[in-house]
Amino acid sequence: MQDTSIMKIVPVILSGGTGSRLWPLSRASFPKQLWPLITEKSMFQDTVVRGKGDIFLEPIVICNQDHRFLIAEQLREIGVENARIVLEPVGRNSAPAIATASLLANELDAQTILWVMAADAYIQDVPKLVKLVEETAAFAQNGKIVTFGIQPTRLETGYGYIEKGSVIDKIKNIYAVKAFTEKPDIRQAQLMVETGGYLWNSGMFMFSAQTMLQEMKRYTPTLLSLVKKAVDNRQSDLYFERILYDDFIKVPDLSIDYAIAEKTKAMVVVSADLVWSDIGSWNGLWNVSQKDRSGNVVIGNVFLENTHNSYIRSEEMVAAVNDIDNVVVIVTKDAVLVSDRNKSQNVKKIVQKLNAVKQQEAVWHNQCYRPWGHYETLAHGERFLVKQLIVKTGAQLSLQKHHHRSEHWVIVSGIAEVTRGDEVIFLHENESVYIPLGMVHRLKNAGDIPLIVIEVQSGSYLDESDIVRLDDQYHRIV
Repeated sequence: MQDTSIMKIVPVILSGGTGSRLWPLSRASFPKQLWPLITEKSMFQDTVVRGKGDIFLEPIVICNQDHRFLIAEQLREIGVENARIVLEPVGRNSAPAIATASLLANELDAQTILWVMAADAYIQDVPKLVKLVEETAAFAQNGKIVTFGIQPTRLETGYGYIEKGSVIDKIKNIYAVKAFTEKPDIRQAQLMVETGGYLWNSGMFMFSAQTMLQEMKRYTPTLLSLVKKAVDNRQSDLYFERILYDDFIKVPDLSIDYAIAEKTKAMVVVSADLVWSDIGSWNGLWNVSQKDRSGNVVIGNVFLENTHNSYIRSEEMVAAVNDIDNVVVIVTKDAVLVSDRNKSQNVKKIVQKLNAVKQQEAVWHNQCYRPWGHYETLAHGERFLVKQLIVKTGAQLSLQKHHHRSEHWVIVSGIAEVTRGDEVIFLHENESVYIPLGMVHRLKNAGDIPLIVIEVQSGSYLDESDIVRLDDQYHRIV
């Protein structure tokens, strides 16, 4: 094995999922990895922090283009300023995302070691994980694809499994890979755990850019060719690297397991004794969360009576739960979920039903984030909509107009600079302005504190699609 003392590793964070099994908290507009579910940081931030240290370079983040400003803001909050943020116009699964990261790294150095992690997994002992990465990096440097298998601690049908083959390095617990198994039924899972020859598939991989591209050229040449074209045609967009829709939509939707892991001869697995969870359901989150003496996880304004082994979370209003066991109760500002905790995987079916009837709560939160700040819907009726806008210091909305609505802005706090047609006016607390239908306008925070505005919309069509942007400092294409 080569000396790894001067090797640098690039963390690759895959953040493309929507986490529909954790609805109503996780939705397409604000998925689970961007929420603080276990620590004070979001799961995405916790994942990025794992890859901060002397042996790591700045990360590559592959994310949905709709989340780009949230991703950038969360990186800024944890002091990561030079990450490469790559925007996917449409989700095409893990194989194209990993191909993208490998091609980008290969442009600089084919020997670059990449450590791929999903943004929505929980790992308790991070120093132990980082030590495993250090100890096994030499295998990646020498042409292997290292995957991290987790020693099972219970029967689990929600995870994939890896069957260990022959021992490669007994001291480092590294094995050949005999087979990958998709999520098993309960009987299969019981057999796997009892035999002891199986590991949970964590979805973490480590390899050199050169090795991954060689294996993709061998096993998925069409996918690699299409991704390479998309990467070559990418555009710079502020501090993002944007993949074009017309290129990426042609790429096959394929997981890295199907594309490479189940076929390659270069795969090895390290058996990791770690507390790990992919947080794939409310039950999974309950398993890794701190519980009270009755086995309950309680977050928010919650009151319990004779309730046990449950996960209860309320984002704002009072939630009272009486005389039940093994349930999940989630209360957001616009939706409530009640589920058997052990069957919370089926929440995904609820989301499918909501999507089928175009219920906006399936996708959108009551609170929506934008590069300038965020807004929250307060009231909605026939021909009117009331929102609270919070504009960050120094930020501004796009110069825009509307074809179907007029707007009335009332300043709650801060100083607003308002462009209204040909005039520019400054408004302070308790002052207001009216924006007629069709008038060009812009709102800017001209003060040193967040600008809070109540916006009252009225008109025949009150949707975000009724925005005609004439100028935008954030270069928003979508």
